[in-house]
Amino acid sequence: MSESTVDLTKFDIAAPRWDQTTFVGRLKHFFNITDPRTALMSNATLDKAKDLVDSFRAGSVPPGTTEEQLHYAKKLYDSAFHPDSGERMNLIGRMSFQVPGGMAITGFMLQFYRTVPAVVFWQWVNQSFNALVNYTNRNAASPITTKEIISGIAVTDENDNKLGKSRTAAVKGITQVVISRVTMAAPGMIILPIMMEHLERYPFMQRIKFLHAPLQVMLVGCFLIFMVPAACSLFPQRCSMKASKLEPELRDSIAAKYGDKVKYVYFNKGL
Repeated sequence: MSESTVDLTKFDIAAPRWDQTTFVGRLKHFFNITDPRTALMSNATLDKAKDLVDSFRAGSVPPGTTEEQLHYAKKLYDSAFHPDSGERMNLIGRMSFQVPGGMAITGFMLQFYRTVPAVVFWQWVNQSFNALVNYTNRNAASPITTKEIISGIAVTDENDNKLGKSRTAAVKGITQVVISRVTMAAPGMIILPIMMEHLERYPFMQRIKFLHAPLQVMLVGCFLIFMVPAACSLFPQRCSMKASKLEPELRDSIAAKYGDKVKYVYFNKGL
Protein backbone atom coordinates (compact mmCIF):
# COMPACT_ATOMS: atom_id res chain seq x y z
CA MET A 1 0.00 0.00 0.00
CA SER A 2 1.37 3.43 -0.96
CA GLU A 3 1.81 6.09 1.71
CA SER A 4 -0.89 8.25 0.11
CA THR A 5 -3.57 5.56 0.14
CA VAL A 6 -5.94 5.53 3.11
CA ASP A 7 -5.51 2.77 5.68
CA LEU A 8 -8.98 1.36 6.34
CA THR A 9 -7.89 -0.06 9.68
CA LYS A 10 -6.71 3.26 11.12
CA PHE A 11 -9.18 5.82 9.78
CA ASP A 12 -12.29 6.37 11.92
CA ILE A 13 -14.98 7.78 9.60
CA ALA A 14 -17.53 8.10 12.41
CA ALA A 15 -15.38 10.42 14.52
CA PRO A 16 -14.65 14.09 13.74
CA ARG A 17 -11.11 14.82 12.61
CA TRP A 18 -10.32 16.71 15.82
CA ASP A 19 -10.84 15.88 19.50
CA GLN A 20 -14.39 16.93 20.45
CA THR A 21 -13.73 16.91 24.19
CA THR A 22 -11.87 20.24 23.92
CA PHE A 23 -13.10 23.64 22.75
CA VAL A 24 -10.17 24.01 20.32
CA GLY A 25 -10.91 20.62 18.78
CA ARG A 26 -14.58 21.50 18.36
CA LEU A 27 -13.64 24.91 16.94
CA LYS A 28 -11.47 23.31 14.25
CA HIS A 29 -14.27 20.88 13.47
CA PHE A 30 -16.92 23.56 13.08
CA PHE A 31 -14.64 25.89 11.13
CA ASN A 32 -14.32 22.96 8.76
CA ILE A 33 -18.00 22.11 8.32
CA THR A 34 -19.39 25.67 8.48
CA ASP A 35 -17.05 26.78 5.69
CA PRO A 36 -19.34 28.95 3.49
CA ARG A 37 -17.68 27.53 0.37
CA THR A 38 -19.35 24.17 1.00
CA ALA A 39 -22.72 25.86 0.45
CA LEU A 40 -21.72 26.34 -3.19
CA MET A 41 -21.29 22.62 -3.84
CA SER A 42 -23.77 20.96 -6.18
CA ASN A 43 -26.01 18.14 -5.00
CA ALA A 44 -24.10 15.80 -7.31
CA THR A 45 -20.82 16.68 -5.58
CA LEU A 46 -22.38 16.23 -2.14
CA ASP A 47 -23.92 12.89 -3.13
CA LYS A 48 -20.54 11.74 -4.45
CA ALA A 49 -18.97 12.63 -1.09
CA LYS A 50 -21.74 10.73 0.71
CA ASP A 51 -21.16 7.70 -1.51
CA LEU A 52 -17.47 7.70 -0.59
CA VAL A 53 -18.26 7.98 3.13
CA ASP A 54 -20.87 5.21 2.87
CA SER A 55 -18.40 3.02 0.94
CA PHE A 56 -15.83 3.45 3.67
CA ARG A 57 -18.40 2.55 6.31
CA ALA A 58 -19.17 -0.59 4.31
CA GLY A 59 -15.49 -1.51 4.44
CA SER A 60 -14.23 -0.56 1.00
CA VAL A 61 -13.16 2.51 -0.97
CA PRO A 62 -12.11 2.98 -4.61
CA PRO A 63 -8.48 2.00 -5.23
CA GLY A 64 -6.07 4.88 -4.80
CA THR A 65 -8.30 6.85 -2.42
CA THR A 66 -6.13 9.03 -0.18
CA GLU A 67 -6.71 10.05 3.41
CA GLU A 68 -7.07 13.71 2.40
CA GLN A 69 -9.75 12.80 -0.15
CA LEU A 70 -11.62 10.96 2.56
CA HIS A 71 -11.25 13.90 4.97
CA TYR A 72 -12.65 16.24 2.32
CA ALA A 73 -15.56 13.89 1.57
CA LYS A 74 -16.33 13.74 5.30
CA LYS A 75 -16.18 17.56 5.46
CA LEU A 76 -18.78 17.86 2.71
CA TYR A 77 -20.87 15.09 4.26
CA ASP A 78 -20.88 16.72 7.71
CA SER A 79 -21.70 20.13 6.24
CA ALA A 80 -24.72 18.96 4.24
CA PHE A 81 -26.17 15.77 5.75
CA HIS A 82 -27.97 15.52 9.07
CA PRO A 83 -26.03 13.52 11.71
CA ASP A 84 -29.18 11.69 12.90
CA SER A 85 -31.17 10.99 9.74
CA GLY A 86 -28.36 11.00 7.16
CA GLU A 87 -30.62 13.02 4.83
CA ARG A 88 -29.33 15.98 2.85
CA MET A 89 -30.34 19.19 4.63
CA ASN A 90 -31.94 22.07 2.79
CA LEU A 91 -29.35 24.64 1.69
CA ILE A 92 -30.71 27.66 3.57
CA GLY A 93 -30.86 25.78 6.87
CA ARG A 94 -27.28 24.51 6.82
CA MET A 95 -24.81 26.10 9.22
CA SER A 96 -22.49 26.69 6.24
CA PHE A 97 -25.15 29.08 4.89
CA GLN A 98 -25.25 31.17 8.07
CA VAL A 99 -22.63 33.66 6.85
CA PRO A 100 -24.04 34.46 3.38
CA GLY A 101 -27.61 34.18 4.67
CA GLY A 102 -26.98 36.44 7.64
CA MET A 103 -25.15 38.98 5.50
CA ALA A 104 -27.93 39.11 2.91
CA ILE A 105 -30.71 39.53 5.46
CA THR A 106 -28.74 42.18 7.35
CA GLY A 107 -28.19 44.07 4.13
CA PHE A 108 -31.90 44.12 3.35
CA MET A 109 -32.79 45.13 6.91
CA LEU A 110 -30.33 48.03 6.72
CA GLN A 111 -31.61 49.10 3.31
CA PHE A 112 -35.36 48.85 3.92
CA TYR A 113 -36.01 50.42 7.30
CA ARG A 114 -37.81 53.64 6.42
CA THR A 115 -41.38 52.29 6.56
CA VAL A 116 -43.15 50.15 9.13
CA PRO A 117 -44.29 47.50 6.58
CA ALA A 118 -40.71 47.11 5.35
CA VAL A 119 -39.36 46.72 8.89
CA VAL A 120 -42.06 44.16 9.75
CA PHE A 121 -41.47 42.20 6.54
CA TRP A 122 -37.71 41.91 6.92
CA GLN A 123 -38.02 41.05 10.61
CA TRP A 124 -40.41 38.28 9.53
CA VAL A 125 -37.85 37.11 6.95
CA ASN A 126 -35.13 37.12 9.62
CA GLN A 127 -37.20 35.12 12.10
CA SER A 128 -38.31 32.70 9.36
CA PHE A 129 -34.65 32.15 8.47
CA ASN A 130 -33.84 31.43 12.12
CA ALA A 131 -36.79 29.04 12.39
CA LEU A 132 -35.66 27.15 9.28
CA VAL A 133 -32.14 26.85 10.68
CA ASN A 134 -33.59 25.54 13.97
CA TYR A 135 -35.72 22.97 12.14
CA THR A 136 -32.91 21.84 9.85
CA ASN A 137 -30.44 21.31 12.71
CA ARG A 138 -32.89 19.79 15.19
CA ASN A 139 -32.42 16.45 16.91
CA ALA A 140 -33.87 14.23 14.18
CA ALA A 141 -33.76 11.03 16.21
CA SER A 142 -37.19 11.91 17.61
CA PRO A 143 -40.42 12.57 15.67
CA ILE A 144 -41.25 16.23 15.02
CA THR A 145 -43.48 17.69 17.74
CA THR A 146 -44.50 21.18 18.82
CA LYS A 147 -42.41 20.98 21.98
CA GLU A 148 -39.46 18.64 22.64
CA ILE A 149 -39.59 19.48 26.35
CA ILE A 150 -42.99 17.78 26.66
CA SER A 151 -42.27 14.57 24.74
CA GLY A 152 -38.50 14.36 25.31
CA ILE A 153 -35.70 13.47 22.90
CA ALA A 154 -34.07 10.13 22.18
CA VAL A 155 -31.10 9.19 24.37
CA THR A 156 -28.64 6.34 23.84
CA ASP A 157 -25.79 4.63 25.61
CA GLU A 158 -22.18 5.08 24.47
CA ASN A 159 -22.70 2.42 21.78
CA ASP A 160 -25.74 4.24 20.31
CA ASN A 161 -28.26 1.76 21.69
CA LYS A 162 -31.54 3.62 22.16
CA LEU A 163 -32.61 3.84 25.80
CA GLY A 164 -35.77 5.92 25.56
CA LYS A 165 -36.85 9.57 25.53
CA SER A 166 -35.86 12.13 28.11
CA ARG A 167 -37.41 15.51 28.87
CA THR A 168 -34.43 16.38 31.06
CA ALA A 169 -32.07 15.82 28.14
CA ALA A 170 -34.30 17.99 25.94
CA VAL A 171 -34.10 20.85 28.44
CA LYS A 172 -30.31 20.59 28.59
CA GLY A 173 -29.97 20.42 24.81
CA ILE A 174 -32.31 23.34 24.12
CA THR A 175 -30.62 25.46 26.80
CA GLN A 176 -27.21 24.90 25.23
CA VAL A 177 -28.52 25.68 21.74
CA VAL A 178 -30.09 28.94 22.99
CA ILE A 179 -26.81 29.98 24.64
CA SER A 180 -24.92 29.18 21.42
CA ARG A 181 -27.33 31.14 19.23
CA VAL A 182 -27.22 34.20 21.51
CA THR A 183 -23.42 34.06 21.52
CA MET A 184 -23.40 33.75 17.73
CA ALA A 185 -25.45 36.91 17.24
CA ALA A 186 -24.11 39.01 20.13
CA PRO A 187 -21.07 40.63 18.46
CA GLY A 188 -23.08 41.77 15.45
CA MET A 189 -25.89 43.09 17.64
CA ILE A 190 -23.72 44.72 20.34
CA ILE A 191 -20.21 45.43 19.09
CA LEU A 192 -21.10 46.50 15.54
CA PRO A 193 -23.41 49.41 16.52
CA ILE A 194 -20.76 50.68 18.96
CA MET A 195 -18.09 50.47 16.26
CA MET A 196 -20.25 52.29 13.71
CA GLU A 197 -21.19 55.02 16.20
CA HIS A 198 -17.50 55.61 16.88
CA LEU A 199 -16.48 55.53 13.20
CA GLU A 200 -19.26 57.88 12.10
CA ARG A 201 -17.68 60.69 14.14
CA TYR A 202 -14.78 60.91 11.68
CA PRO A 203 -15.10 63.35 8.76
CA PHE A 204 -14.15 60.76 6.13
CA MET A 205 -17.09 58.60 7.25
CA GLN A 206 -19.42 61.57 6.84
CA ARG A 207 -18.30 61.83 3.23
CA ILE A 208 -19.07 58.19 2.41
CA LYS A 209 -22.46 57.72 4.01
CA PHE A 210 -23.57 55.71 0.98
CA LEU A 211 -21.02 53.06 1.96
CA HIS A 212 -22.18 52.70 5.57
CA ALA A 213 -24.67 49.92 4.82
CA PRO A 214 -22.23 47.84 2.69
CA LEU A 215 -19.58 48.32 5.36
CA GLN A 216 -21.93 47.04 8.06
CA VAL A 217 -22.85 44.03 5.93
CA MET A 218 -19.17 43.18 5.44
CA LEU A 219 -18.51 43.56 9.16
CA VAL A 220 -21.47 41.29 9.95
CA GLY A 221 -19.91 38.72 7.62
CA CYS A 222 -16.56 39.01 9.40
CA PHE A 223 -18.23 38.49 12.77
CA LEU A 224 -20.24 35.50 11.53
CA ILE A 225 -17.29 33.76 9.88
CA PHE A 226 -15.70 33.45 13.30
CA MET A 227 -18.73 33.43 15.59
CA VAL A 228 -20.73 30.67 13.83
CA PRO A 229 -18.07 27.98 14.46
CA ALA A 230 -17.10 29.49 17.83
CA ALA A 231 -20.69 29.46 19.11
CA CYS A 232 -21.28 25.94 17.81
CA SER A 233 -18.13 24.86 19.67
CA LEU A 234 -19.24 26.01 23.11
CA PHE A 235 -20.77 22.59 23.83
CA PRO A 236 -20.22 19.13 22.29
CA GLN A 237 -22.80 18.30 19.64
CA ARG A 238 -23.04 14.78 21.05
CA CYS A 239 -24.19 15.88 24.46
CA SER A 240 -23.96 13.66 27.54
CA MET A 241 -25.44 13.62 31.02
CA LYS A 242 -25.33 11.32 34.00
CA ALA A 243 -27.99 8.61 33.96
CA SER A 244 -28.68 9.48 37.59
CA LYS A 245 -29.90 12.93 36.45
CA LEU A 246 -32.65 11.50 34.23
CA GLU A 247 -36.32 11.56 35.19
CA PRO A 248 -37.15 8.69 37.60
CA GLU A 249 -39.25 6.59 35.20
CA LEU A 250 -36.54 6.50 32.51
CA ARG A 251 -33.80 6.00 35.05
CA ASP A 252 -35.67 3.03 36.53
CA SER A 253 -36.33 1.59 33.08
CA ILE A 254 -32.62 1.72 32.21
CA ALA A 255 -31.64 0.21 35.56
CA ALA A 256 -34.12 -2.64 35.13
CA LYS A 257 -32.64 -3.55 31.74
CA TYR A 258 -28.94 -2.77 32.19
CA GLY A 259 -28.40 -2.61 35.94
CA ASP A 260 -25.75 -0.05 36.85
CA LYS A 261 -23.78 -0.47 33.60
CA VAL A 262 -25.10 2.72 32.01
CA LYS A 263 -23.44 5.63 33.79
CA TYR A 264 -24.03 8.26 31.08
CA VAL A 265 -26.56 8.77 28.32
CA TYR A 266 -25.90 10.57 25.04
CA PHE A 267 -27.98 12.59 22.59
CA ASN A 268 -27.60 15.01 19.69
CA LYS A 269 -28.41 18.46 21.09
CA GLY A 270 -28.77 19.92 17.59
CA LEU A 271 -27.21 23.19 16.47
